[in-house]
Amino acid sequence: MAPPPNAPMIRSREQAAGLAARLPSLVLAARRLAQSVRPGVHGRRQAGGGETFWQFRPFVSGEPAARVDWRRSARGDHAFVREREWEAAHTLWLWFDRSESMEFGSEIASATKIERAAVLTLALAELAVRGGERVGLLGLTRPVAARDVIDRFAQILGSASAGAPEALPPAAPVSGRSKLVLIGDFLADPDEIARRFAVLGGEGAEGHVLMIADPIEETFPFQGHTEFLEAGGPGSLRAPRAQNLRQAYRERLAAQREAVGAASTARGWDFALHRTDQSAAAALLNLYSRLSRREPARLAKGA
Repeated sequence: MAPPPNAPMIRSREQAAGLAARLPSLVLAARRLAQSVRPGVHGRRQAGGGETFWQFRPFVSGEPAARVDWRRSARGDHAFVREREWEAAHTLWLWFDRSESMEFGSEIASATKIERAAVLTLALAELAVRGGERVGLLGLTRPVAARDVIDRFAQILGSASAGAPEALPPAAPVSGRSKLVLIGDFLADPDEIARRFAVLGGEGAEGHVLMIADPIEETFPFQGHTEFLEAGGPGSLRAPRAQNLRQAYRERLAAQREAVGAASTARGWDFALHRTDQSAAAALLNLYSRLSRREPARLAKGA
């Protein structure tokens, strides 16, 4: 029987609810991780008095009501805030993939890909704020420098306003005076990945890409008759001799990673790999160290 036409929407809602249910434990893990990593940090936070309009964005619970633009808000059912250009500059923007492929987690991994990505993102926000940075979730929040940044971001990620998750970050330019961290498995079409990165870095933003993989995705240990199921979908593949697919699979995975690495280096961005059976603390420290200095872009394995 064919799936209903609204099946993708249903799956997106179920996935969002699943992430929301896990957020309390992920918040605790992120706090512990941030506390365990104390690198020397140097904030780039700068004040500004610019009055140039940048964008309207949804009002976030906990903000002063005085920030609401009532004229814009009166046109719909939600409250909006008017942001000025300087608020978007000198900012660390964070994004992690919340799409269905990120839900995968094998028995030999310590976390699913989405759990590891969420913890790294929240912990990195905590470290950045501690170092004097302003941090925002790309496409979801304004940049903030609040001590409760983990709780604020968790509230946004767990709310309906977080929207349907996409496998790639929003296609919108980031200020050239900002830094950008993208975390995901990046299994989307390589050409579309290159196009997204080109748009995001079009104004010269400094980028850092962390590609996450489960150890089984790397090793492909399957033998004999195996059924492979589509992530979050109805598709499946039956392989009588799964081991016969191993070489072709590894070649395709290597090609995907080379493509993502090339799209990163084309923008002058850093690109690193991280497996979910590796240390989250090591990945966080490596990532924050890269944010604290500017290096020539290169592929870093085992981040």
